Amino acid sequence: MKIRTILAVTTAAATLAGAAYAESHGGTMKIGITQNNVGVDSYQTTYEKAFIEAAEANDMVETVVLDAGGDVARQIAQMEDLIQQEVDAIIIWPTNGEAVIPAVRKAHQAGIPVIVTNSNIAEQGFDFVKSFSGPDNITQGARSAEIMCDKFKDMGIEDEAQVVHITGQPGYTTAIERAKGFEDRLPEVCPNVTVVDTQPGDWNREKSQQVMEAFLVKYDDIDGVYAGDDNMGVGALNAAKAAGREGIIFVGATNFAVGYEAMAAGDYWGSIYQSPVDDAKAALQTAIDVLGGEDVPFLNYFDTPKITQDNMDEFTKPVF
Repeated sequence: MKIRTILAVTTAAATLAGAAYAESHGGTMKIGITQNNVGVDSYQTTYEKAFIEAAEANDMVETVVLDAGGDVARQIAQMEDLIQQEVDAIIIWPTNGEAVIPAVRKAHQAGIPVIVTNSNIAEQGFDFVKSFSGPDNITQGARSAEIMCDKFKDMGIEDEAQVVHITGQPGYTTAIERAKGFEDRLPEVCPNVTVVDTQPGDWNREKSQQVMEAFLVKYDDIDGVYAGDDNMGVGALNAAKAAGREGIIFVGATNFAVGYEAMAAGDYWGSIYQSPVDDAKAALQTAIDVLGGEDVPFLNYFDTPKITQDNMDEFTKPVF
């Protein structure tokens, strides 16, 4: 009850601060968002829906919602557009953590606070950002490594297991950080497990299935697959099923509905539980808090716990 009370008081204070800002700016705060690629997976689609619903439910907020379609050049142009529209704050879900930095710097120079959502920009751009709102992707990767290692220990193969790794889109900060978290943590907890190959799946199920098909041809012995999210992980699972390769341990880093269903069926071992609804609401609230003068942490993480076949009954099925 104490936690809920503190959260309620904090939210109420932030609402008052936001209201004061809106009152001094014609009754509303105009917040623009440029997203990465809404059509690429169900997580981003659900995020956009939740963001729009949260904004529409707040009378103080007016939004400009844009999507880069995975195109860096388009996202940079959208940043320019939002700056020209003189929005009060910009939320960006970067298509590429380095390439967007000049556009983020330009918004900063124009006096527009920038909040990065879901996937952070490269460190050299941190000076131009007010806050990052999203998951701790390195921790997610590390937790996935722990899930896999624990399972290998239960199976008694922690001294011989071989793993293949399917990453997200190259250059994308979330992909880089989840890979780093996994690759740094796995040798700490299971020093004799070998990662024999790593290839990008670009957050795409079909491509990840093709990547896994190539792995299965190349390697006779694969004990585990780590994928940057369940969308890719289930693609890899489909390839293994089609090839009749049983007994492989599949672990993801964001639990999708398809991953949850595969876990329930006993085909997919574990993942990391992350809500796109929480992600979207947190980004919007962070922008409101920044505009209201609240003391917002630079790294404004929300928790993403481990989920496996053993504890999945504690979690509701993802909506994406």
